[in-house]
Amino acid sequence: MNLEKLSKARDARAKAIAKAGGIEEALDSGALPKFIDTTLSELIVLGLLRQDVRRFLCVLGHGSTEVGEVLRIYERAGVLRTYNLRHEGEAAHAAAALRWVSGEKAAVVCSIGPGPLQAIAASLVAASDGLGVWFLLGDETTHDEGPNMQQIPKPQQGTLLQLCNVMGSAYSLHTPEAIGTALQRGMNTVDHPHRAGPFYLLMPLNTQPAELKHFNLDALPTGAPPRLGLAVDDGAYAEAAEALLAAERVVVKVGGGARNAGPELDTFLELSDAVAVTSPLVSGVIPSGHPRNMTVGGSKGSISGNYAMEEADVLVALGTRAVCQSDCSRTGYPKAKRVINISADLDSVMHYNRSIRLLGDASLTLDRLNAVLRKFPRKARQGPSAWLKACTAKRAEWEAFKAERYNAPALHDPVWGGPVLTQPAAIKAVTDWARAKDAVCFFDAGDVQANGFQIVEDERPGQTFTETGASYMGFAVSALLATALASTPFYGVALTGDGSFTMQPQILIDGVMHGAKGCIVLLDNRRMGAITGLQYAQFGAEYATNDSVEVDYVAWAQSVKGVAAFHGGRSLDELRAALDAAQAHPGLSLIHVPVYFGPDPLGGMGVFGRWNVGNWCDDVQRMRLKIGL
Repeated sequence: MNLEKLSKARDARAKAIAKAGGIEEALDSGALPKFIDTTLSELIVLGLLRQDVRRFLCVLGHGSTEVGEVLRIYERAGVLRTYNLRHEGEAAHAAAALRWVSGEKAAVVCSIGPGPLQAIAASLVAASDGLGVWFLLGDETTHDEGPNMQQIPKPQQGTLLQLCNVMGSAYSLHTPEAIGTALQRGMNTVDHPHRAGPFYLLMPLNTQPAELKHFNLDALPTGAPPRLGLAVDDGAYAEAAEALLAAERVVVKVGGGARNAGPELDTFLELSDAVAVTSPLVSGVIPSGHPRNMTVGGSKGSISGNYAMEEADVLVALGTRAVCQSDCSRTGYPKAKRVINISADLDSVMHYNRSIRLLGDASLTLDRLNAVLRKFPRKARQGPSAWLKACTAKRAEWEAFKAERYNAPALHDPVWGGPVLTQPAAIKAVTDWARAKDAVCFFDAGDVQANGFQIVEDERPGQTFTETGASYMGFAVSALLATALASTPFYGVALTGDGSFTMQPQILIDGVMHGAKGCIVLLDNRRMGAITGLQYAQFGAEYATNDSVEVDYVAWAQSVKGVAAFHGGRSLDELRAALDAAQAHPGLSLIHVPVYFGPDPLGGMGVFGRWNVGNWCDDVQRMRLKIGL
């Protein structure tokens, strides 16, 4: 195909779509012909436009130049937007954060070899947290004429495809005419209504420019997979209601699959005299101050959350995958005699033994269970039950525990040569400030994250995003790029540690380039604090997790024109003043806050659960097998 002719045809199609107001409008009006002569790379872009993917996060290379040329022409017409970035991991995190916060889709575009491998690694976030993201990955040629530069160096066919299929769902465009099937399978994954994830579309270098004559654009799929309805009633609802009404101590563990089930959950807690224990993924699904909210539970849970888990005789697992830290490596409910497992995911709903299993949408299924519960005679009770009183007392104990730490905001730290803020005090101040300013908080992995999900007090969903699925270092700072991608802009606050920040510092450049608006709050304890703490708890000594190199993060940030940088100081007043100054800056900012690390218990939020890690494994595994849940 003549390049000049092809470019003119692409330009005409892009302008027709822009003028019509969208690809569907252009097809319906005839402004965009139904049958076109084109290349595979243009069909990839047109197919994604039909799925409302209009943001492309690119680290282009020789493995994606052909797709990049299509994006150039279509962006020039105003049909889509590309964002050239400096790291594929950053791109993957930003796309995941965009989907999480706004529901909008994006595609990550990579070259070949190192680029796809870095993107695949970071796609663990989307896979773990159920976020639909497209990955367009350059791949070796299909002619197999010899090793392609940067391909996986192994004389075996489809090595990248094998790797991607281990990570999730993938399709190689070995045959250009299969583009419709590839896009359909991608849609089924990225837009899965209950368990979305990353989809890897592999683009061999030589099939990207392959010519397709008289291609029917109706072959490019549209729509989205339908949601599951409520779980079928084969007697399970009545059985569940009877188990609930016979129970004395009901706990509801709320996971990511119940993000939208807040109203139904509130009703259910009253009808079943239950208390809720939340995972970090669903902060705010019921208000923090709700009298039946025992807050987070698990291996890094709270006093009240872990008490409710430990003492419950019936567990209601609501949209939860039962990740090891969330249920103490399957030892979190030692007294549970029955489980009512409500999930739209088959593997999750089958996870626990002694279960009444309700496979369906969590919100709809819980609503039906509420209706069934209303038909059963309820226990007569005067005032709060003994279970609610006991849990309320534990919640009060937890609040006092937190207050003790907030009331001692600074401790002497020998590394910093004087008193500095503790992480609990700093995180409390930042998250309180963010809620007052209607800002969105992102938490990075490590000590900041673990302390953070014990501290946050959200009253509604969407105020805090804690990436606990993969606990990927560098996610939070990269997530700030979503403030520039979203159709409805928002102000973001990334709470990160020194280790996580240095994993993805390119946000300082890319954030300025693309107009991110937010603040990085860098809590610097000069170490991998979460792992040092674990080493002390297990072995009484730290090893290879501290940092002897002093870094001037304010100077680093100030070296990037457009970034405002501030010292967070050593008091809460100084930190709040820095936050106000950061918000006043019209772009990206960074606040450096030295924080305490040491043996003083007031310096952290504590640990109240079990975990199948290190020298704890024998005890935890023995307990799990004894419980048999």
